[in-house]
Amino acid sequence: MTAPLLEIEGLHAGYGGAEVLHGVDLSVSEGEFVFIIGANTAGKSTILRAISRLVPWTSGTLRFGGTDLMGRRAAEIAALGIAHVPEGRQVFPDMTVEENLMLGAFTARKAPDLAARIAGVFTLFPRLRERTSQMAGTLSGGEQQMVAVGRALMLRPKLLLLDEPSHGLAPKVVEEMHEAFLAIHRQGTSILLVEQNASLALDVAARGYVLESGRIALQGAAADLRANPAVRTAYLGI
Repeated sequence: MTAPLLEIEGLHAGYGGAEVLHGVDLSVSEGEFVFIIGANTAGKSTILRAISRLVPWTSGTLRFGGTDLMGRRAAEIAALGIAHVPEGRQVFPDMTVEENLMLGAFTARKAPDLAARIAGVFTLFPRLRERTSQMAGTLSGGEQQMVAVGRALMLRPKLLLLDEPSHGLAPKVVEEMHEAFLAIHRQGTSILLVEQNASLALDVAARGYVLESGRIALQGAAADLRANPAVRTAYLGI
């Protein structure tokens, strides 16, 4: 592995005074594809929200490219090159596909390559090209997920945070998203994937973490975790 891009040490975070993460240590190196799996209440999404400064930390260290993220606002996190695809897609339903995509480039509004960025999204998701002027709220669930991922890619991120991207999608669409994530990674983007679909996570990522009750229970190469009896029983139904 190359030098760490994202480093999390001893992270404690939660909501309204209720702690969800109890000293999480995690890292993503340059060019890595890393996953986090765990039960619904394990705190997986909270890790991504803490990185994006959407939930407060009580203690811990979080660095990105050597930069301390403590005290930085959410907009500053995005400007550093971290793009977050939230759980549930959260597209802007009364805005067009193109308008949703352009919002993803809010930190690069004056960039000369915005048209090229949109073209790149349409190359990855050709279906969106046909729906450029369609209101995002009228799209299917799978198409909305494509918009959400495309919106994040408009930032040209160094690190892409994906929160439950397969949730509620038909198997065929899940397969399409699987291929899209691999293509994004091949282009050089580091990815941190949170997934309830453990099989998908183990298929697309090289290394990962198992989170249980706000603590890292297991970590290692995807192949090793797939062979782990506890993972096979709890997350793969084998």
